[in-house]
Amino acid sequence: MTERQIVKKYDKDGFKVVWKPKMCIHSEICVKTLPEVYKPDQKPWIQPENASVAALKNQIDRCPSGALSYEMQGEATGAADSNALKADIIKGGPLIIKGALEVTDSSGNIKKMEGNTAFCRCGASSNKPLCDGSHRKIEFD
Repeated sequence: MTERQIVKKYDKDGFKVVWKPKMCIHSEICVKTLPEVYKPDQKPWIQPENASVAALKNQIDRCPSGALSYEMQGEATGAADSNALKADIIKGGPLIIKGALEVTDSSGNIKKMEGNTAFCRCGASSNKPLCDGSHRKIEFD
């Protein structure tokens, strides 16, 4: 049985910011890039009405984990638009795979991933094989 993922959507004139909290590695790129939109101490914490669609797209495309993506006119889009896979090793952090891929867990369950996917390298994540930001707590290098 596959685990159901929480997905939250925040609308701005037909442009939807899509957030998947379980994928978030808390890099804070969203908060640092658009603090007028991403307000962790408020509800709702994502307020897309406070920025232009262009600014939102630019920030979302920089999300390292793929926890943020967007939908526009019913078409899902996000950071990876190419069929080629790319990998980035983040110093002191996760392995970021950019592109569409399938992950098969030890029970044989297949999960489709798109955009940016952050895989744990430190071993401390409680959301393995995905990163949950625990590398910061253990000062992983």
